[in-house]
Amino acid sequence: MSVQDYICTVKSVRYLTPTVFELSFEVTKPFDFKGGQFISVVIPKAGPQGRDLRRAYSIASHSEKRPIELCVKRVEHGPGTAYMSELHPGENFSIYAPYGDFIYKPKHNKRVCFVATGTGVAPFRSMVFSKSFIEQPPISTFCLFGIRDESEIIYKEDFQNKSDIKWIPALSHPSATWTGFKGRVTDYLRAFGSSWLETEYYLCGNGAMIQEVKEILKNHGVTKESMHQEIYYK
Repeated sequence: MSVQDYICTVKSVRYLTPTVFELSFEVTKPFDFKGGQFISVVIPKAGPQGRDLRRAYSIASHSEKRPIELCVKRVEHGPGTAYMSELHPGENFSIYAPYGDFIYKPKHNKRVCFVATGTGVAPFRSMVFSKSFIEQPPISTFCLFGIRDESEIIYKEDFQNKSDIKWIPALSHPSATWTGFKGRVTDYLRAFGSSWLETEYYLCGNGAMIQEVKEILKNHGVTKESMHQEIYYK
């Protein structure tokens, strides 16, 4: 599918955490994409000499769902998130889409392990509800989600309600009442990782996490062909 320009109309904006919001929108013409792909949003007159900027955001909803949903973290002094967070229902914005090859690739007799930090979980939500994932599921699916504390957990029900997915939030600074895993996603992999060579790994989030996870995987013999990544930049 080729990249095209689209005019989008905001349907809703809702905050999932104090700093992360979900923006849903409709488009004026048919829009096809695959779970895991992203869009490029035009940020009007935010660049040098008043030029437009473009910022990339992963789609958080699957391709059969409308309206389409984005999951956006507010970044201090970030022109993209500032613009997106100030949009209201009924207002329009421009995008180019779809982009990216960070998509689910079915593999025979393979398991899947998703590893995300923060809003990096968004493309995995898009993948697991997609037609291709449902029709050609892996042997098993594991989603490891790293955040700082309970206030940053998003899309909990979506993953927990899918009986074929094991969903593990890894909290680096949880409250005293947290009974789940305490530590980073890399701590969890080192302690509980298994079936290393029978698994396809999808990594999405900050670059430092992805690099550390890849080193762990390499040390257990996982080839680069079984590692798929999408790095988030501020």
